Amino acid sequence: MIRMPLPWLVFTALFIFLAGILFTWLCYETIRRRRESRKLHAWTQCPLCAFQYKGTSSKNLQTCPQCGAKNESRPIHPI
Repeated sequence: MIRMPLPWLVFTALFIFLAGILFTWLCYETIRRRRESRKLHAWTQCPLCAFQYKGTSSKNLQTCPQCGAKNESRPIHPI
């Protein structure tokens, strides 16, 4: 049996609990960022008018619905 004073026992339990919450939060944040990255991959930003639109076709050149310019399909990168 391991003997431990009461304050150390409380500190150890609290530390393990908070470490578990931190680990869970980091996992959910990583998953959320991956999903957000996948969603933004389908969006394109026009370099002329800065309008953001979802590319509906898999063609390399897409027409901007705002100004009608032909744009290469490049994903939007989050800041």
